Amino acid sequence: MARRGSRLAPPVTAGGAGLLIVLAAGLAVAAPIPVPGAALPAETGLAVARVRQAATESRAALESLRVQIRPPAPSGTPTMQAPTTQAPTTQAPVAQEPAAEQPARQPAGQRPGTLRLARGGTAALVRRELTADATLPVPSGVREATWWGAGLDAAEGATVFAGHVNWKGQTGPFAELWSAAVGDPVSVVDAQGRAFRYRVTRVETVDKHSLPTQAEEFFGQSGPHRVVLVTCGGRWVGGTDGYAANRVVIAQPE
Repeated sequence: MARRGSRLAPPVTAGGAGLLIVLAAGLAVAAPIPVPGAALPAETGLAVARVRQAATESRAALESLRVQIRPPAPSGTPTMQAPTTQAPTTQAPVAQEPAAEQPARQPAGQRPGTLRLARGGTAALVRRELTADATLPVPSGVREATWWGAGLDAAEGATVFAGHVNWKGQTGPFAELWSAAVGDPVSVVDAQGRAFRYRVTRVETVDKHSLPTQAEEFFGQSGPHRVVLVTCGGRWVGGTDGYAANRVVIAQPE
């Protein structure tokens, strides 16, 4: 990861040097990522960014239906009994309560605290809080993704994951976003091993200088809950921008 003020070279001449991602403003890629809601008090931003703890799941106890079996008659001289006629009876159906919803099981082979894309790209999640000036730090490793915003179990708001496309000759898992398509699965497993599954519903390539006008749309903490994945890419322009574009992939809960 480049420090503030360091010089970045194009991938061809620097062995595939990756860049940091700009989420909400056309700033130098080595700077922290500004996010919507900068005017809010710091404690409000932090509260939004904090992962909500899911309520304890409980199962409704269902009463089992037992079939009563009459024991056989004692052995001895058989006796004949007159047939009896019984009026048919109608038994009201027994309504059973549905079992309480349980968190999805951890996807096979996916470790806690990770995000996995459709083609296997997996990033370790690093939860970041907003700084005093309401900016979001970027990941320090090519195989990490910064996590900010709504909790995975939130009813509304964007859960934002930002990662490198490449860095120092290594391709990051978020490079896969450039081949993402609507319908692709995305799975996230939190530190407690709870799995959350999403489907890609929107894929956008946005010029870095145009992204601020869509910041609230993509990264705002209102509206239906969604996961927003962001990385850099497109044409190399150098300077403070590095790459010219951001890839933004939005996924909705399944």
